[in-house]
Amino acid sequence: MNKRQKAILIDFTIVVVATAIAVVAMISFKDWINRSEATRAMHQLGQIVLQYRKEHGSVPPESYVNSIRENLEGNVRLGDLQYRARWIDFESSPDEVLAYTQKNYRSLFLGKGFIVLRLNGTVEWMEKQRFETLLAQQQSTIEKELTRK
Repeated sequence: MNKRQKAILIDFTIVVVATAIAVVAMISFKDWINRSEATRAMHQLGQIVLQYRKEHGSVPPESYVNSIRENLEGNVRLGDLQYRARWIDFESSPDEVLAYTQKNYRSLFLGKGFIVLRLNGTVEWMEKQRFETLLAQQQSTIEKELTRK
């Protein structure tokens, strides 16, 4: 193999590797954007819930959340939103999980997890194992039985 062939082979290898890295980065970036938009929609929902609680003294019913959800920016990124209002009472702590949605990303940097809205309005991303442990601690026996079905 002469110098020219080696140079072409090296250039070709560099282009292939750079392209592969760019593709992986774009997929990860897309997932990161989707997660960011879902988090933003959940944050907007949290602000609306806090305002409702301030005015009415309790969390809004699921029908109310479903009706306002359509107007949230990034709503489609939320997916299957699970709203736990019927399990929230006056003794519930501020860090109680009020709503959550599961997200399964295939990128190298984001995996399976949940976007979680707490009763105090905070929103966070939780890894699947941590979320399932937290939710199991907060769920009543009846809720566990009903959500399993």
